[in-house]
Order: sequence, then structure tokens, then C-alpha cells
Amino acid sequence: MHAHRITAAFVLVLALVGLGASSVTARSAGASARAPSGLAKIKHVVIIMQENRSFDSYFGTYPGADGIPEHDGTFTVCSPDPTTGTCQAPYHDSADINGGAAHSHAAALDDIAGGSMNGFLAVAERSARGCSVAQDPACAETSTPDVMGYHDAREIPNYWKYAKDFVLDDHLFEPVDSWSLPAHLYMVSAWSARCASSAPASCTNEIVGPYTPARMQRYVDQAMATGTAPVSFAWTDITYLLYTHGVSWGYYVETGSQPDCEDDAATCAPEPQSYKTPGIWNPLPTFTDVQQDHQLGNIRPTSQFLAQARRGTLPAVSWITPSQRDSEHPPASLHQGQAWVTGLVNAVMRGPDWPSTAIFVSWDDWGGFYDHVVPPAVDGNGYGLRVPGLVISPYAKRGYVDHQILSHDAYLKFIEDVFLGRARLDPATDGRPDPRPDVREDEPRLGTLTRDFDFNQKPRAPVLLSLDPPPGPASKVGAAP
Repeated sequence: MHAHRITAAFVLVLALVGLGASSVTARSAGASARAPSGLAKIKHVVIIMQENRSFDSYFGTYPGADGIPEHDGTFTVCSPDPTTGTCQAPYHDSADINGGAAHSHAAALDDIAGGSMNGFLAVAERSARGCSVAQDPACAETSTPDVMGYHDAREIPNYWKYAKDFVLDDHLFEPVDSWSLPAHLYMVSAWSARCASSAPASCTNEIVGPYTPARMQRYVDQAMATGTAPVSFAWTDITYLLYTHGVSWGYYVETGSQPDCEDDAATCAPEPQSYKTPGIWNPLPTFTDVQQDHQLGNIRPTSQFLAQARRGTLPAVSWITPSQRDSEHPPASLHQGQAWVTGLVNAVMRGPDWPSTAIFVSWDDWGGFYDHVVPPAVDGNGYGLRVPGLVISPYAKRGYVDHQILSHDAYLKFIEDVFLGRARLDPATDGRPDPRPDVREDEPRLGTLTRDFDFNQKPRAPVLLSLDPPPGPASKVGAAP
């Protein structure tokens, strides 16, 4: 897709449906007064969504976490290598650039291998990896599969510091067993579907994603040639509930590029990205309800988030998506991605809104990297594989490892509990009925992020970290908490 063509078509679509790009002036987020005791102290939720890392690849040796299985300091799991006939155990990977592997729905099923969790190396060997399209010389380090490698405080010291000072969620699963686009759709709507028209009732379940870049380009071409608006994401997303409850929100997109290709996003050349270009990491402009509610102006560049954090004017709910350079999506640099996240967290901590903010940091899917935990089956779409999750807030428990079953659906549940009087994305009650298979936020096995907070504790001071930290200490496999 070409950015200038998308932008032109997007403007045309707005004209066709009679919408402008200006945002509705945010009304008071007074719905928080209906939140359970303690949660009313949270006035701002910030969700930072990075890319393509499994829990074991980042925190598999973190003390007290459900990490890579071992006995007497030796890992007791491995992934068969069909090329050599051997079985490769996890190993420490000091590389700043990784290749990862395929991370489509089909690749997820093969990685999980019926619950054996040992298909990762076989999938990596037959799939193109992130460095197959990169020009970075460091990609030479990933000429062979690196999916069994893990990192620790030597490579990602700030992430381990946040875990030590705040909360680490060690049973947080990708909400959908698929790649980036469905994962980002679930992040804002708890569903991935394909729609035949702009009516929510026309949507049908689609685990592999509602469009490919080629299909999206056909929609753009159709709009340019005939004046017919392309089919939108017509089902209901969380911004509809925020809008109807008068709760402010912002979706912030870093200008740069994204790996905009079908399923295995590690394998294609990047495409331009900005807050004006719908894409796999920026799906909200294509949602019908966002257009109808005149909320397109709430999709903004990340420079505005930084300015609002500095002034103390953050909306009630913020999502932040990086460009490829800062995303940690192979072949992006770990160091660079960690610096990006640290800069965002520091900006909130330095601003007036820190005392009333909850920051959630996670990764959208596993990127082909090894994880040993079998994902729970909650419905036909997921959960997907386990990903890291950090909770950073003045009220976050200190050094707490949360073992609850969670997914990114829990972020929606938290937002709804804090700001929406526990309203849900429920076709029976939300005013825009769609045929989604279930109400994900009410899944009985889904934990609640409120357990990660202690609202009776004295609010925590900021923990400002360097964007260029020195390496931390090596982890001790099997260390006690």
C-alpha cells in the first residue's frame, strides 16, 4: 500500500459518509465515580503495545515467574530440529537484533503442536525470518533460527527493572491465536471479523484477519474509481462505549513504517505509517463507529501524547503504537524499542498526571519465539501464545508477579471497570448488536488487573530510567523470588 493513495482514499471515504476528522470535545470522565472502591483513583490508563515477543523470550528466567522449566540449573525442555535430528534447548541470546519466525494462525498451531509446545524450531526453519528483508549488518547474527533464545537484564535491563519495581504479569496471553492485525483489533474491540457492509450484523468471525494488504488496496482503488466507500470494520469497538459515556480517549501512532503484509509480517518490506494511514497497527480509522461518532481526530501522532503528558492533559484512555524502528518487531533493535518505551513511561512520570495513571506495557503477539505454557482455549479464536505484561503505576504493587490468567481483553475489562461502570462490549446491551461469539471481558477464566494494585498504599514515586542503560546482571536460572 502507498501512503499517499491511502490518505487520498481515506479523505474520499470521509466525504462519502459525510464525516469530518475533528474530534468531539471530551466530556468529563465522571463515569469513574461509579468504579469500585479504589479504582476511582485511576484517572488515566495508558496502553503501550510493542511487537512480537513471547514471555519466555523476555522473562523466561525472571525470579519468581513461571519461566522456562529447569532442574538444577539445566533447562528440561527443547524444540526438535528437523534439519539436524537434535533437540535445541533454550539458550541466552545476547544479540540486539533477532529474526523471529512466522507468526500466522497456522504457525501458532504448529508451534503449540497439540500442547507439546515444541514446534518452534521446525516452524522457524521453514519460514522467512525478519532479517530476510533487513539491511542491518546485525542481521547476520540471525542467519540461523533464533527462536529458542532468551534475553534477560543484560539486554533489557529497564524491562526487568520495571518488573522488579512494579508488576509483572506472567500468564498474559495474546487474545487471539493469530498475527498482528487480529491482535490489534482485539486490543480495541475484543474481536476480529470481516464485514459485508457497514452494518454490525453483517460481520462474521475471522481469526486470520479481515483483510490483507492486497484486499485493502482493491478497496482503495474501488473508492478512487467509483466513489463507493470501502467496507469498514463495522462491529463495535471500545471507543463507542467511551464516547457514549463521555470518556476521553486518544490513539497515538508513531510516524515511520510498519511491516504491512499478510500473516507473517516479518517477511515483507515496510510500508509508510502515520496516524492518517489505516494499517495493521492502526485499525481504528477503519471502524464505522469511530467515523460515525466523529472521533477520527482522536487518532493522533505520538508527539501529541508527549505534549499532553508534559502538560497534564492526558485523556482518560490512551493507546500508543510504535513504528517499525521502535517496535521490537524483528528485525528491530531491542535496545531501541526499550528506549522508546522508557521515554514514554518517563514522560508520564514527569508529568502532572502520574499520580492518577496506570500504564500497561505488552507485546501484541509472540513473533515465533519460544514459550512453554500451553494457551488456554476460551473460544475458537484463542487465547494465543503467552506474551509479557508490565503494570506501572503509583498504586502498582512492588515486585509483584501476577499468576492470574490474563489477556489483552483484561485491559478492556479494566477500562470498563474504571470508567464505564462495568459496561461491556456486549451485543445485548451496548446499543450496536453484532454477532461476536462471546463477551470476552466476562470470560470466567479471565483474571482482573485490579489485583495488581494496592490502593491503600502511599502512591509510588516515579522511577525514571535512562534511555541508554548499562547491561544488568545475568539471570540465575531457577533463582528463587
